[in-house]
Amino acid sequence: MLADVPIDLPVRPVLPALVRALRGAGTAVLVAPPGTGKTTLAPLAVADEVPGTVVIAQPRRVAARAAARRMAALLGEPVGGRIGYAVRGERRTGPRTRVEVVTTGLLVRRLHRDPELPGVGAVLLDECHERHLDADLALAFAVESRAALRPDLWLLAMSATPQADRFAALLGGADRPAPVVRAEAALHPVTRVWAPPPRPVAAPGAGRVDPALLDHVAGTVRRALRERDGDVLVFLPGAGEIAAVSARLAGLGDGVAVLPLHGRLPAAAQDAALRPAAPGESPRRRVVLATAVAESSLTVPGVRVVVDAGLSRVARTDLARGLGALVTVPVSRAAATQRAGRAGREAPGAVYRCWSEATHARLAPQPEPEIATADLTGFALELAAWGDPDGAGLALPDPPPPAALTVARETLTTLGAVDADGRITARGRAVAAVGAHPRLARALLDGAERVGADRAAEIVALLADDTLPGGTDDLTALWRRLRGGADPAATSRWRAEVRRLRAATGPRDRAGGARTGGADPAARRPDQPGRRAAAEVLGDDLAAGLLVGLAYPERLARARRAGGTAYLMAGGTAAELAAGSGLAGSAWLAVAVADRSPGAPTARVRLATPVDEATAREAGGPLLRDGREVAWSGGDVVAREVLRLGAIELVDRPLSAPDPELVAAAVLTGLREAGLGLLTWTPEATALRRRLAFCRQALGDGWPDVADPALLAAAPSWLGPELARARRRADLARIDVGVALRRLLDWRQAARLDELAPERLPVPSGSRIRVDYTDPAAPVLPVKLQETFGWRDAPRLADGRVPVLLHLLSPAGRPVAVTADLASFWRTGYPQVRAELRGRYPRHPWPEDPTSAEPTRHATPRRR
Repeated sequence: MLADVPIDLPVRPVLPALVRALRGAGTAVLVAPPGTGKTTLAPLAVADEVPGTVVIAQPRRVAARAAARRMAALLGEPVGGRIGYAVRGERRTGPRTRVEVVTTGLLVRRLHRDPELPGVGAVLLDECHERHLDADLALAFAVESRAALRPDLWLLAMSATPQADRFAALLGGADRPAPVVRAEAALHPVTRVWAPPPRPVAAPGAGRVDPALLDHVAGTVRRALRERDGDVLVFLPGAGEIAAVSARLAGLGDGVAVLPLHGRLPAAAQDAALRPAAPGESPRRRVVLATAVAESSLTVPGVRVVVDAGLSRVARTDLARGLGALVTVPVSRAAATQRAGRAGREAPGAVYRCWSEATHARLAPQPEPEIATADLTGFALELAAWGDPDGAGLALPDPPPPAALTVARETLTTLGAVDADGRITARGRAVAAVGAHPRLARALLDGAERVGADRAAEIVALLADDTLPGGTDDLTALWRRLRGGADPAATSRWRAEVRRLRAATGPRDRAGGARTGGADPAARRPDQPGRRAAAEVLGDDLAAGLLVGLAYPERLARARRAGGTAYLMAGGTAAELAAGSGLAGSAWLAVAVADRSPGAPTARVRLATPVDEATAREAGGPLLRDGREVAWSGGDVVAREVLRLGAIELVDRPLSAPDPELVAAAVLTGLREAGLGLLTWTPEATALRRRLAFCRQALGDGWPDVADPALLAAAPSWLGPELARARRRADLARIDVGVALRRLLDWRQAARLDELAPERLPVPSGSRIRVDYTDPAAPVLPVKLQETFGWRDAPRLADGRVPVLLHLLSPAGRPVAVTADLASFWRTGYPQVRAELRGRYPRHPWPEDPTSAEPTRHATPRRR
């Protein structure tokens, strides 16, 4: 076949070496920069050497169709002869087909159906460096299939970036890596032009690009048209930006055609951007506005200039909320090099980069692989279906992140698709056979019986295809538009997917529905809580809502207030409709698509349909929880019966006779939340607590800890009887805390407490004075100085371990000295105090020797 191709591309000289490597090792890696012809010539060279079909896998549908058409054109024959292709919903092959271009997703499906790949002589994995999930799986499964079942199968990985050693080790093993064959780059030079915006622009966010940057891109395109010859290829992150820049380029004149190129376009429109002007057509310069689909594998004829906005759109998953988002990020240096290469495929060219050289140096060297950021539910099901739930034994370029894989497994377990060990179940095989995301496959299988197999297939086809036209957040409106054929190309693609999904639901039964043997029997039980009568016919809104709810039960959402745009989803995430949404005012929504920007307080609803509460209950049946709740709220125990759909409260009724143990637990929770201030601390209770704290300080941990944290932790032991009787804050306030605290003491401690930490101490005058234990390290005895006459030393507590700190008071009750060493005070401090106060208080005794004087509480009576 290669002999029939007259053109000479840079990859051609290395093809004999490539064939020799494959013939010797059975595996190889071909590294060939953009424009060298690897996608078109390598499959033809391999087909000349092996029996059977050569399957070449591409990560994108548009690239698969374009590659097949290019090879067929080089052979001078139509697609469907020796060259064919297969993408989802479309296949053009025939009995003579030797080379078939497929998407990596289809190759994974074929490997599942029959890992031996009968009739296939070679598998070529193109653009494997792009690291899509399907590409990683196709590589891993093909390597294991060849090792275990098909040692004769040739396996070739083709990449435009130099990561050859990594793929060589995956294909051949670490001990005997696959041979690496390298092709020289295209000879046409590409001039770099740094064209940053004149003023700073806002950093990209989730689906948002600063309009100022789009203005600058459009201006740069106009500049490139003035300064350079040839067609211009413009890289933008998404279809929305393509439309915006296209509008800004209006008025370029009849000599310039502005063409979009992205995945949402029908095949005819994509082909128009990928083919040169036909003979007889007036030659016009073209400006092709493209997403990342044009980064690799595609040659856009006539392009001599690339204008790169420097942005990519990648998938991110919020594992905590179960939400996905398309996030706009700066392009990597490797992708920027790929894009620039488009300008030099056919002749010398130029690339205008809408950023500075300094910014370029700070870009990430490689794009993040999809496995690091994407939802792994489908990926995990593929691994389970292959028989390796962890993927540990497979030749995956990177292992799946553990947290993301755990979340994916939990989802699959909920769907009944895998068992507790992660192994696939019979239901899981039915879900996997649908060939859609497991959530959507579950909705199709379980919803077909409820809404009819045809409508279920229509709705799921709509949910599965993110390339369908947007412009509305109303899923049902979009469904009706497609059924009405308002967009013929989109409708045609959608109907092809509907037919495929409809076949996956099985043959019709006698009632006109579908037999869904893989569906969850619990989903069909008529006595399931919240289910409608099976005979009831649902309208479009409710049918769509039921399917969306079956796929994403945690996204069923109820309005926070009547007529508002704010919602609470069953998963607990707040969501908001866009301003002016036609869905505003719906009491319930089934949300198909929502995303949450980093730092945003709520998720934004992108696609949803109204439902009623009955449908929400039916779809979200596994999330329904009916229970009795006894909790502390607002200072009292609140007992109620609650029915919840996830985080959404549906029913709330008072509970007349709550379980006493639950009430006690709620009171305890309230006490721990509010603190010991809920109790009434009388002076006696406070004094007892301080005495206990002193004993622990002086005698050690054998005595109870009465600090707040310890008392709250031990509340069931010392407050148990009172908590059992309490129902509200007032009951706690009536507790005799002093009596309760004594429960912390064993009988020995209780017997010695008054001895070790007496409440009052006798003094020489005969008074019994209260000890202040506020500071557990230094108990204080405030006593009038005249009452201590005769004491030679301060008293000691805790079996003599701790001296009492005496606060010696004047006759007026004011402190005149503080001491724990009374003998020293009598010798040195008392004479000064006596000299200062005897004249002020003449009716009180001030003896020279206080240790031998008579103590007194009273003053000398006045003489009459």
